[in-house]
Amino acid sequence: MDRCFINGNWWFFFHKKKMKKIIVFIPLLITLFISALLLYFLIQEKDSSVPPSTLINKKSPEFSMVDLFQDKQIFDNSIIKEKKVLINFFASWCAPCKVEHSLLMEISNENPNIIILGINYKDDKNDAIEFINKFGNPYSFIGIDDTGKIAMDFGVYGLPETIIINEKGIIIFKHVGPLTKKIYNEDIR
Repeated sequence: MDRCFINGNWWFFFHKKKMKKIIVFIPLLITLFISALLLYFLIQEKDSSVPPSTLINKKSPEFSMVDLFQDKQIFDNSIIKEKKVLINFFASWCAPCKVEHSLLMEISNENPNIIILGINYKDDKNDAIEFINKFGNPYSFIGIDDTGKIAMDFGVYGLPETIIINEKGIIIFKHVGPLTKKIYNEDIR
């Protein structure tokens, strides 16, 4: 009986030593697993700076806005029916909007067949008019979104944002941040 007990102790001692070695390797195994997951996501060709849009390949939201220059003139989706449209959300207080504005002027001059709809987001009307007078007007129409409802309907959460709608009224492109020549040449043109 003593022999069994002794053998039992040896068995317990032997397994206890083995368990300590396994416990030492558990943090290493967890670290390797997390590193493998991170590596997997890093090698994916998704740009983490570009948030996914639930509106891509969906119909443009309905909207109605007051014209920036003529308070009484109201326009809505009917101005963009069956046309290619670039919608640009901007504000006079938005520094990146000023950076991309010259490119919008260039796009407007090069593409007279595209409607560029400017939507002035939560801005003072006089400041917006001064902004357009100072930097030029690349827009076919400029509407006022003083409450932010239109921007919310389009899923806008930072300025500037640019959205492209095809002739069927389907949103086919969305870019958050200022447009650059590279983005214009590779993604929009």
